[in-house]
Amino acid sequence: MTENASHALTALTFIPLLGALMILFVPNAEKKIIKTIAACSAFFPLVISVVMLVTFNRNLGGTGVADFAKSMQFVERYPWIEQYGIQYYLGVDGLSFPLVFLSALLSFICIIASWNIKHGIKGYFALFLLLETGIMGTFCALDFFLFFVFWELMLLPMYFLIGIWGGPRKEYAAIKFFLYTFLGSVLLLIAMLMIYFECGRTFSIPEMARQFPGKADWMRNLCFIFFFIAFAIKVPVFPFHTWLPDAHVEAPTAVSVILAGVLLKMGTYGMLRISYPLCPLEAIKSFSWVALLAWINIIYGAMCAMAQKDLKKLVAYSSISHMGIVLLGMVQFNDLGFNGAGLQMFNHGTITAMLFLLVGVIYDRAHHREIEGFGGLAAVTPIYAGIASFAFFAALGLPGMSSFISEAMVFLGGFNALSGSGPGGCVTDLAGRMLYNPGYIRWVTVFAIPGILVTAAYVLWTVQRVFLGQLNPKYKDLSEITQRELWCLVPLAVIILILGVFPAPLLNIQNQTFVLLLEMVKAAVIL
Repeated sequence: MTENASHALTALTFIPLLGALMILFVPNAEKKIIKTIAACSAFFPLVISVVMLVTFNRNLGGTGVADFAKSMQFVERYPWIEQYGIQYYLGVDGLSFPLVFLSALLSFICIIASWNIKHGIKGYFALFLLLETGIMGTFCALDFFLFFVFWELMLLPMYFLIGIWGGPRKEYAAIKFFLYTFLGSVLLLIAMLMIYFECGRTFSIPEMARQFPGKADWMRNLCFIFFFIAFAIKVPVFPFHTWLPDAHVEAPTAVSVILAGVLLKMGTYGMLRISYPLCPLEAIKSFSWVALLAWINIIYGAMCAMAQKDLKKLVAYSSISHMGIVLLGMVQFNDLGFNGAGLQMFNHGTITAMLFLLVGVIYDRAHHREIEGFGGLAAVTPIYAGIASFAFFAALGLPGMSSFISEAMVFLGGFNALSGSGPGGCVTDLAGRMLYNPGYIRWVTVFAIPGILVTAAYVLWTVQRVFLGQLNPKYKDLSEITQRELWCLVPLAVIILILGVFPAPLLNIQNQTFVLLLEMVKAAVIL
């Protein structure tokens, strides 16, 4: 276990909380001071994450569950509630650190993008910083109890940010989001407590991963199901997806960016951080129905996106489709699939953040998001049209942009799924019963590929209807994108281009972690 005396993860997590507390003591009339404190409180974690990026050890990994804890970096571990085995235990690896960096980047961008918030400024920025603390803590926590505390901490700020600063149906969307997520939290809590008592009253996730795979089959099966539902709601996986379009449509622009760019990743992160290490055999045995749900997400999400008239709802449904690609990579149990899924999580975060920011730009000017209500905007706002087209083509997976690499890796991985020594390369147990069928994954991958065609159809159709053709006379005086709005978009565009041409920097960070995770899962079966 590597130790770090700088307490970088504590600073990352709690500087936003400190900023939120400072804002509470600032008078409501001092709007500029409130915004400055919020911006600084989000900027410092971004700086820290950049320093961590430079010093991150890309060769630290392992070959089994014994190396799980040793593979963590920037570790901080102190007793907290000792009599119950609860620790303040933070650490990051190749799975969590890219998401920590993404969260820091998007949080700072969202603070800048929220500069025009008109009412309740004090409450808005305080809640947003509290949300950032919950996000950072969730990705850094290695104590299950601490993980759950941060997981729940995100719920209330998001509920109020949607319910107070949202659109016309904000109360409905906020309550729906709360109820869905709270249901998942209840199941997560039950599974956590079952494992806690079964593993000698420890909440350490690495220690649970060492002990729990050897416990009773029925308990592992039940906990895996509870984990899957809890995390699937966050992704969201069909049929738990219905809260997402409502929440996105009603949420303020910056909240939509965080919701799609970061919070959806917590579902797949939870599966890879908790479900797979703690229930590896169940992760393999569930391959057929999880792959089917991934296929439904990819095709159904794309089809729903194509049917939308609201630009924001279109982007929301596209997120369901693209997160299905992450889920498909996760059930392939090979280097290509796991690395493709990890890369897709990061890439989707940057691309969908751009799209929601761009929707917010046009909504601030036109005060509506109806796709058919625009037309020919490229004639009056060529810079905005160019950047928006770039973001849409990135979502499409155009070669030279980041999502092309991650999607290609997942689809290639589908044809090289985990193979064993049984008939047809199937993975079997000692009794000869099939645990995993790579042929099934190949066919699911084949039938998922048409989702790319549907994505291309709705992307091209949207670009054509919004930016090309005859200019709608109502928008002949529409103002061009501002410098502040450009500053929010350019860093994301640069990352999309860099990772589209040269994905090695991110792949090198995450590869050793996924090799270790793959070995931990493989150790649960006889290949």
